[in-house]
Amino acid sequence: MGSTGNITPEQVLAALSKVKDPDLRADIVSLGFIKDLVIDGGKVSFTLELTTPACPVKRDMQEAAEAAVRQLPGVEEVQVKLAYNVRGRAGVSPGDLLPGVKNIIPVASGKGGVGKSTVAVNLAVSLRLEGARVGLLDADITGPNVPLMVGLPSPAPVPVLDNKILPLEAHGILVMSIGFFTGEDTPAIYRGPMVHNAIRQFLSQVEWGQLDYLVIDLPPGTGDAALSVCQLLPLTGAVMVATPQDVALLDVRKALMMFRRLNVPILGIIENFSFFYCPHCGERVDIFGHGGAERAAEKLDVPFLGSVPIDPRVRETGDAGTPVVISHPDSPVAEAFRNIARQVAARASTVAHLRSSGLTIISGPH
Repeated sequence: MGSTGNITPEQVLAALSKVKDPDLRADIVSLGFIKDLVIDGGKVSFTLELTTPACPVKRDMQEAAEAAVRQLPGVEEVQVKLAYNVRGRAGVSPGDLLPGVKNIIPVASGKGGVGKSTVAVNLAVSLRLEGARVGLLDADITGPNVPLMVGLPSPAPVPVLDNKILPLEAHGILVMSIGFFTGEDTPAIYRGPMVHNAIRQFLSQVEWGQLDYLVIDLPPGTGDAALSVCQLLPLTGAVMVATPQDVALLDVRKALMMFRRLNVPILGIIENFSFFYCPHCGERVDIFGHGGAERAAEKLDVPFLGSVPIDPRVRETGDAGTPVVISHPDSPVAEAFRNIARQVAARASTVAHLRSSGLTIISGPH
């Protein structure tokens, strides 16, 4: 840090200490977000280093930091550069299967048919669009859908380098699925131990490299795949997907309780198929009801991450292998997925911050 003139670094930092991160609930100075502070006469420049490029309030914090410094006497110009250093696990333990992955986020549901894989794919791609390094693991060993939804062939030629399987790339994310090896028409008939071994192989023998987020598409329910992921990995926290009706929410509560018993934080609940706008008259129709997931999140004391409307383009683009956040980026459903991805990233940063402070997370940040 350097200075000239009457403005001192201490004055600038004191002004910036009044700006707080709304998720971490601490000021940006004590959090260590201020880097490369330079004072040149009446010009002040610094870098605001946030915990994720998907921060939902990054522009608000940038503007607040600039405004706080501008109020100082003698300041004529303020330049605030945004940078990102994704928070994740504090360290790597011996035997860690994914040493280069900062955050591991399973996407789960209590039952099938709620659009969980669609959510997982669009969540992963949305995080990449925000600037993060992202991987997507299809952990549904007996019913892999991810290859189709990201536009990769099944089966596919999977490269191997130095005895490591290299994930394929689609839409800027790294992808691995058993569908690359079995094909669309070959059933995967696996007993419990075989599921566990397959998932372990995809974790230990795949070269994931350095990632900010690995999104894992779990099969529905609380079976072998979900248990294996929880046992094998230090999970950042789980994202739950539900539809509004009571029967779906009953099942998601069971899955949520499984994660809690295994001491996995819950990053939040997403309500998929939340409502539908008639393309002819514009009337909103709550086909499956509305708001049930939000009420369940409140009752279960976990964050509500947002609602995703019903839109035929989600199905069409999923079948075509071009996720809706890419093919129709300005649509309401794409914006819903992008906002949910930002909320997930914020919750993940909060969990990392609380863990670094020595706190134990059970249900997730509130």
